[in-house]
Amino acid sequence: MFGTMLGLHLIPFFGSPVYAGLLLAASVAYMWFAKEVLRHPVDDTLVLVLLAGSLALRATFLAAVPVGSDDVYRYIWDGKVQAAGLNPYLYAPNAPALTFLASDLLPAAVNHPELKSVYFPLSQWIFYLSYAAGGEHVWAFKAFLLVAETLTIVAVWRLAPALHVPRSSTLLYALCPLPIFQFAYDAHLDGLGIPLLAFALLYHLRRQRMFSLLLLGASLAVKPVGLVLLPFLVMREKSAASRILTALLPFVPFVIQFVPYLSSANPFEGLATFSRHWTFNGIAFEALDAVLADNLVARLVCAALLVAALLILLRSRVEEMAQMYYAVLFLLLLSPVVHPWYVCWLVLFMPFLPRWSGIVYAATASLTVITVIQYRSTGVWTQHPLALIGEYGPVLGLLGWELWKERSLHR
Repeated sequence: MFGTMLGLHLIPFFGSPVYAGLLLAASVAYMWFAKEVLRHPVDDTLVLVLLAGSLALRATFLAAVPVGSDDVYRYIWDGKVQAAGLNPYLYAPNAPALTFLASDLLPAAVNHPELKSVYFPLSQWIFYLSYAAGGEHVWAFKAFLLVAETLTIVAVWRLAPALHVPRSSTLLYALCPLPIFQFAYDAHLDGLGIPLLAFALLYHLRRQRMFSLLLLGASLAVKPVGLVLLPFLVMREKSAASRILTALLPFVPFVIQFVPYLSSANPFEGLATFSRHWTFNGIAFEALDAVLADNLVARLVCAALLVAALLILLRSRVEEMAQMYYAVLFLLLLSPVVHPWYVCWLVLFMPFLPRWSGIVYAATASLTVITVIQYRSTGVWTQHPLALIGEYGPVLGLLGWELWKERSLHR
């Protein structure tokens, strides 16, 4: 797989079709690689060499211009706005008040310049530091992502013995093509939140509750994926006071981050617009919306189904880490928007819970590249139903089989 991913350096010469081909090829190879790692755990020394190689591979893409997404230019723009002493939530990029900040690259390269920022303040601080360090170049933000990915791999390495799995399973994250393509190459900010969640899980297993909950809150401050894990942490506590503390403590860092921005703008305005109107690659939502022909009702039904799934998991006798894995998987299956980099939150669990539903999902999520390539060539963003079926069909089949096995084991 190293050779396939190193091929990304050919993209400037051959264009986005090469990106698509390499992503699809690496994803197929990952399923074979996962099977071999699970069957034949390797020596820790070789694992460390491969982990170092995975980080060196990521580092080679620091200066590479993203191909699968242009979100990084929004990050840099938000950092530039804040560096000018302005609240990044106050204006959309195309606002006349920001014309004095315009360059040849920005905000021209920002997608949806009419939309105010959707990103939480913790991310905004990283955007600011990235712009301060590297200006409008992508390498500075990618450097933060490289540090974050290094921390994720360290956390997974330390989690493995705590969960009684071989340390070679760390490779299921470190050499998974999805985070390498989505973070090291295309520079998505989810890579900043995943190590915070990984260390939250590590401290949770060590029964260092305060550190765990604060880190979970910091992870929520990047993207609130970990919110679906909170009910399991709450119900694990015995006393009412402990449950209340567990439920509330993660929101302390989450809420504090907004305080400096509230006086001059609404930090949630852009996110509210995004949440109401954006849809992409959500299998349950797409099916419900096709039947109901009502965006809002389909979203509400998906939300209700997610709550029901979490309640069933809470009442089940499935072990805790498996409950968390399925909670994240159900969140992805029931969300209206599922970009491939969202699936990397699930990949975090692969070393400890090598469920084939997740391994295959980490591979089939690459089929969304079909939409990206069409958009690059035609300017039209169209989701292909066959790609959606190809992505989710195997995942749903494997999930059903796994849940049936879990039920059989706990009768």
